[in-house]
This record gives sequence, C-alpha cells and structure tokens, in this order.
Amino acid sequence: MEYSPYNPLDKINLGSSVADALLNSCVHKLGFLEPFNGAGIYAIYYSGNFKAYELLAKENSNGKFSMPIYVGKAISPGARKGNFGLNNLPGHAMFNRLKEHADSVDAAENLNLNDFYCRFLVVEDIWIPLGEALLIAKFSPILNKLIEGFGNHDLVSGRYKQIRSKWDTLHPGRSWAFKCTSRTDNLKQITLEINNYLIHIL
Repeated sequence: MEYSPYNPLDKINLGSSVADALLNSCVHKLGFLEPFNGAGIYAIYYSGNFKAYELLAKENSNGKFSMPIYVGKAISPGARKGNFGLNNLPGHAMFNRLKEHADSVDAAENLNLNDFYCRFLVVEDIWIPLGEALLIAKFSPILNKLIEGFGNHDLVSGRYKQIRSKWDTLHPGRSWAFKCTSRTDNLKQITLEINNYLIHIL
C-alpha cells in the first residue's frame, strides 16, 4: 500500500487551516458588532425558537455553536476586479457585510436578531474564496444550500418581476422583496423541505 505524503502547502490544506481558524474564533452577537477593518470569511449561527429551524437551533444551544445557518465571505473592493492579494485596503468590508445580514434578520417579521450569532476571521484576500468554499462543503448550511436569498440586495428597478426568494417567502419583511413575484411553493412546503434537509445533514 502506498501513502501520499502530506503537503502542508497544498492549497486544500492551507484552506483548511483558514477554515479551522475561523471555527476556533470567538462567537459574537450578530446585532451588536462594533465597526472593524478587514475582509475575510464568517459563519452565522441561529439559536432561537423558529419552528422550522428547531433541529438546527439544538446544535447551537448551550454555547455549542456547532452548525452554522449561513457561511459567507466579504472581500476588499479591489478584489472584485481581480486584484486578489495585491494589498487592497478592505476598509469595513466584513463588518458592512455582517451588518447587512443583521438588517435582513431584523426586518424579518418572524425572527429575533438576538437569536443570531457569528464568528468571523480577517483573512488575506487570496485565501477568502477557498476558505468559504471549504466551510460550505463541510457544513452544507441551509441558507447556502436550500433557502436562497438571505444574502440578496435590493434589486434595481425593472428586475422586480423576478421570483421572490425562499428566504423572503419564509421570512417576510424586507420591503423591496414584496415587489417581487410570489412563489408557487408556500410556507408549509418550504418548512417541510427544511425539516427533511436538516434531518439529512445533522
């Protein structure tokens, strides 16, 4: 039997070290972050009593925070133009992204922002996409894989004929989302999807 030598500089191993560093970082209340500089990766956790997320919340009870509901990234403005790793100044890129998520939760009629927590890690631009991809592959967070729309921004005028996202159907509240076309699946159907999905991944 042959064994492949471990290469600590392999991109997957480097990316795993970034992901592990995030998971070992401190947990913060999503709604009470102070502005900070930096870009990087983050994980958001839910621990409330919304019925559809009951199984997920149990994984994050008693301070465990073992199953994120969403994983995301925030990159420097220059990185969006392909300038990864070229000393872009990130400003408040990650804080601003987390604040957008907090605002989406706060707008939802059936969620409490106090039930949401996060971990975040400031990372050099070049490692951000790989770190995010590995975390999504590891956890298959429900808001990344099944309930799309959590990270959406307000649509520009003329695009409101798009179908309303599952997030905005499940958690109505963002004013611009009401302008989108209603979905054919209803709240009960989406809730059943969530329950089946969580049973499968947990």
